[in-house]
Amino acid sequence: MQFSNLFRKKTVKEILNQVAKNEAEGHNTLGKHLSARDLTAFGIAAIVGAGIFSTIGKASFDGGPAVIFLFLFTAIACSFAAFAYAEFASMVPVSGSAYTYSYVAFGEIIAWIIGWALIMEYAIGNITVAISWSDYFTGLLESGGIRLPQWIQMDYLTASRGFDEATALMRGGKTFENLSDGLKASYTAWTTSPSIGPFHFVADLPALFIIILITALVYRGMKESRNASNLMVVVKLCIILLVIAVGVFYVDTDNWIPFSPNGVGGVLKGVSAVFFAYIGFDAISTTAEECKNPQRDLPRGMMWAIIICTILYIIIALVLTGMVSYSDLNVGDPLAFVFDKLNLKWMSGIIGVSAVIAMASVLLVFQMGQPRIWMSMSRDGLLPKQFSKVHPKYKTPSFATIVTGFVVAVPALFMNLTMVTDLCSIGTLFAFVLVCAGVLVLQNKPDIPRGKFKTPYVNSKFVFPLLILIGISIAFTVNKQTTMDFITNEKKINDPTTIIKSLDKEQTKVVFDFLKTKVTDYKNNDIENVLGFFYNDAMMYKNVVDSLPIDDSLKYESGFSLFKHKIPMWIFIISLLFFVVWSWKQNLSLIPLLGLVCCLYMMAELSVWNWIYFTCWLLIGLTIYFGFSIKNSKLKA
Repeated sequence: MQFSNLFRKKTVKEILNQVAKNEAEGHNTLGKHLSARDLTAFGIAAIVGAGIFSTIGKASFDGGPAVIFLFLFTAIACSFAAFAYAEFASMVPVSGSAYTYSYVAFGEIIAWIIGWALIMEYAIGNITVAISWSDYFTGLLESGGIRLPQWIQMDYLTASRGFDEATALMRGGKTFENLSDGLKASYTAWTTSPSIGPFHFVADLPALFIIILITALVYRGMKESRNASNLMVVVKLCIILLVIAVGVFYVDTDNWIPFSPNGVGGVLKGVSAVFFAYIGFDAISTTAEECKNPQRDLPRGMMWAIIICTILYIIIALVLTGMVSYSDLNVGDPLAFVFDKLNLKWMSGIIGVSAVIAMASVLLVFQMGQPRIWMSMSRDGLLPKQFSKVHPKYKTPSFATIVTGFVVAVPALFMNLTMVTDLCSIGTLFAFVLVCAGVLVLQNKPDIPRGKFKTPYVNSKFVFPLLILIGISIAFTVNKQTTMDFITNEKKINDPTTIIKSLDKEQTKVVFDFLKTKVTDYKNNDIENVLGFFYNDAMMYKNVVDSLPIDDSLKYESGFSLFKHKIPMWIFIISLLFFVVWSWKQNLSLIPLLGLVCCLYMMAELSVWNWIYFTCWLLIGLTIYFGFSIKNSKLKA
C-alpha cells in the first residue's frame, strides 16, 4: 500500500459527472422534491428542539438575561461554518455533506474520518433526541394521569449511576425525600426493575417507540418526510409565538437587573449546551441531491434557518428571564416551569404537547441525514454496496435507513443523556472544523469549479493576528487570576457533592463527627447540606475543607488529574499559533478561518473524556478503513 493512496482525491468534475450519469440512467437516484422553503423548514425542524425547550433554562441560570449574547455568539460561530457548508454545497451538490467535501479538499483518509465522525454525530444525535422526547412524552402522560413504571422510561446507565450516587448521599445522612427528583427516579427505577442475578432490566421503551415510528416515515419517502416536517414546524412555531405573545405581558423588567450577574464567565459557561441547540442545520446539506435547485437553495435554506432560530432563541430568553428571576431557571423544562409558577397551567400543557412535536421533528431530520452519509460512502466503495441501495418505489436509501433505525434504537434503550449529548457535540464540531478548513485549503486553487455561492472574502493576514493579541491582553488583564491558575495548573477544590460521593462508609463517619464540632446547630445528618452551608463563602469553605480529616486527594483535584482536563484547551491554544502563521503566509479568508477557530474553541470546552471517547470511535473507524474500505475504494488504481 502506497502512502499517497491514503490522500487520493475526488475532483468536483468527477462527482458532477457521476451525478449526471446516475440521473440519465435512473440508477440509484433520489427523488427531487425540496425547495428553499422546505430546506429552511428542515433547518428549523432540526434546530428548534432541545435548545428552546430544555437547555435554555440552565444557560439562563448561569448567564442571566445576558445569555442572549451567548446565543448570538453561537449563532455567529455556526454562521461562519454555514458559509463554508453553503460554498461546498453549491460547489458539490450531492448527498455526502462534509464527507464529500473532505474527499475533494483533503483526500480519502480524511474523508473516511469525517464520514465516520458524521455517522457518530447523527446516530448519537438521534439517540439524544429520542431520550429527550421520551422524557417529555412520559411527563405529558403523567400530567394526564397515566404513570408508567420508572424502569421502562429511563436508560440503564442513568438508573445504575443514579442508584450509586443516591446510595452514597444517603450514607452521608441525606434522606430519600431530600434527594433531587432525578436521583429519586433513578433509585426507584433500579430498585423496582425486574432483575436476573446482578442484571436489572431498565430500558427506555418510549424512546424505542419514537425511533421505530420516525424510521418508518423516513423509509417511506422524502415527500412524506417533508410534509410531516413542515406540519410539525408550523405547529411548534405557532406554539412558540403563543408563548412569546402571552409571556410578554408577564415580563417584569426588574428581573433583568443585574443583566449579567455572573459576568462573561457565567455567560460562556453554557457554551456547549447552547451550541447543542444549533446542531442540525448541517443536516440540510445531506439532502442536496433531493433539492430542485441545490446550488441556489441550500445556502438560502441554511442561512434563513439560523437567522430565524436565533431571533426566536433571543426573544424567548428575554421573555423567560423577564417573567421570573434567572436564578429560578435551573430546571429541565423552563418554558413549562415559568407558566406553572405564574399559575398558567393551561399554557404548561400546551408547551408539553409542543415539546413532544418539536423533538419528533428534530429526530426526523437527523434520522434522514445518517442514511444519506452511508449511501455516499457506499457509492465510493468505502462501505458495502447494500448501503447505496435505493428503494425502487420510495426513492430512499432503504437498507441504510433500516440499519440506522437499529443503530439508534438499541443504544437509546441503555445510554446516558449527558454522555450522548457531549459526544454528539464533539462529532458535529469536528465536522464543522474540517469543512471550514476545506474551504481554506481550496480557496487559492484555480482549477476547482465554483458554484453560484461563494463566501465573501476578507483577508485575514493582519486582522486575525490582531484579534489574537486582543484576546491575549483580555486574558491577562480582565481574567488574570483565571489565566494564571490555568497556566500554573493551580489545584482546584472539590465541591461538596464530589467530596461526599468519594467517601467510603468509614470516612463518611469521620467527616460527620468532625463537622459536628464545626456546626453548633447540627439539626440533621446530611453532610452535603452542612458543607453546602460553607460553600457560598469561598474562603470559609476552603478553610473547612482544608481541616477535614481525610486525604488531600479527596479534597482537591491537582497534578495530572487536573491537567488532563486542560489538554483540549492547550490543543486549541497551540493550534491558534499555527493558524496565525497559516493566515499570514496564505492570505486566508477571514470568515471560514473564524468558523474554524470558534468551532475548535467549543471543542476545547468539552471534557477530555469526550475527546478520548471520540478518539476511540475514530480508531474503530480506521480499523474498518484499513480492513475493508481501502481495498474496495472506487479510486483504487
